[in-house]
Amino acid sequence: MNLYYYWYWFALPILALVNGLTFTRNAHIFQLNGYKPKVHTKWLTKHPFFLFIKPKEVKKPLVLTGRVKRLAIAYGLIVLLPVIAVILTRSVPVIITYMIYVAFFPLWPWILMLANIICKPVEIAINNRYIADAKRIILDAKQSGLKVIGVTGSYGKTSVKFFAGKLLSAKFNVLITPESYNTTLGVVRTIREQLKASHEYFIVEMGARNPGDIKEICEIVQPDYGIITAIGEAHLESFGSVENITATKFELIDALDEKDGIAFLNWDNEYIRNRKVILDNIVRFGISNDDADYTARFVKVSERGSSFRIGDVYYATKLLGRHNILNLTSAIAVAVELGISQEELILPMRRIEPVSHRLQLFGGGDRYVIDDAYNSNPDGAAAALETLAGFRSYFKILITPGMVELGEREFSANLNFGRRAALAADYIILIGEEQTKPIRAGLRAEGAGDERVSVFNSLTEGINLANSLDTGGKPRIILFENDLPDNYS
Repeated sequence: MNLYYYWYWFALPILALVNGLTFTRNAHIFQLNGYKPKVHTKWLTKHPFFLFIKPKEVKKPLVLTGRVKRLAIAYGLIVLLPVIAVILTRSVPVIITYMIYVAFFPLWPWILMLANIICKPVEIAINNRYIADAKRIILDAKQSGLKVIGVTGSYGKTSVKFFAGKLLSAKFNVLITPESYNTTLGVVRTIREQLKASHEYFIVEMGARNPGDIKEICEIVQPDYGIITAIGEAHLESFGSVENITATKFELIDALDEKDGIAFLNWDNEYIRNRKVILDNIVRFGISNDDADYTARFVKVSERGSSFRIGDVYYATKLLGRHNILNLTSAIAVAVELGISQEELILPMRRIEPVSHRLQLFGGGDRYVIDDAYNSNPDGAAAALETLAGFRSYFKILITPGMVELGEREFSANLNFGRRAALAADYIILIGEEQTKPIRAGLRAEGAGDERVSVFNSLTEGINLANSLDTGGKPRIILFENDLPDNYS
């Protein structure tokens, strides 16, 4: 080997380092995109030069899962094996080899998609083994008396799951899927790691971005009961239409036994009311529909909490927001139908804490924060603004990047959000110049001028301004509405 070819070996570690850095950045986005090739391909098309842009401080760093490690091996082999082959065969001059690599640098992100194709058979085999194990565990548990409750909806899933779990725990041993573990593999992981023979109820949150997602989870957990919290325009971009969203959410109800299954349905929601259900047992809940079986009445919502009545029983809660009353009503309906009296739920109701990042109130005195940073939707955003407006004696500040994944409705939804924000908040801080343009248009339409609006690309800058604004002597309250993940920032 002559000295000329030593340059290959000298440059190879540099090439490997550069590829490692680009893989890490690319794999991070791929992970945030749920390892979905179609979603990631669309993202790469929209952001062809993302490797040339220095990322901000990430909110959720890359998790080095087994899948990421396998992708890294495949990626490295695809990139480095051709170079090593050229070195060993001495078939192409050094300078030409590395010029080719530099010229094709913009295409490097797509190599990850090729690596994913190579790894796909391995991932399918591993996932099928985990799924089969989860099915076996569920079957054994159900033979011992376990009942499974599925929870789905465009929004409110996590809150209803949490609330129903708390109320049922007053009498039963209950397991709920943690945090937002609402994908097939998230549910499988919960079953394999946490489900015990002593559990009497297993409440499973079921999320979906595409038709068939909920059916896939139902085939694993075999639900006995199903709750649909609401149907709206969340993830409209991937579903294409509200009709597709409705059909997908009702995959849960379709999985129930026609005789013994119970469907708990939000009767305030017209998409749910208009869907035909072939079941003997349907329980309807609501807050504004007299035809429901469980209707919250005499609702009072304030900055200190909420109260309402169902039948003759009065409930008080520290939770904020009218929409949380609806979520609690669904949880009460489930608990009562499964054997707990309404009176037994009064004390557990008082003890329920807000779900993390969902209208969660912090602070005291002259400074409060409402954390509603979990991914937003038009109905949830409207409810959050209504809650903010309820703090009448406070200087009200909104910090938001707006809403995403709404497809063709995204502009109009954010425009309407801006119009509502102008009426609810005294000052609005927008995060992201491009993403928030429709919100600014809505603000201007309602007369909110530059003196009431600031735009930053950094959340930290927005928080600093919110904490330093002159409130005219009023105590301040800051609403964080939505917090986009790194692939949207």
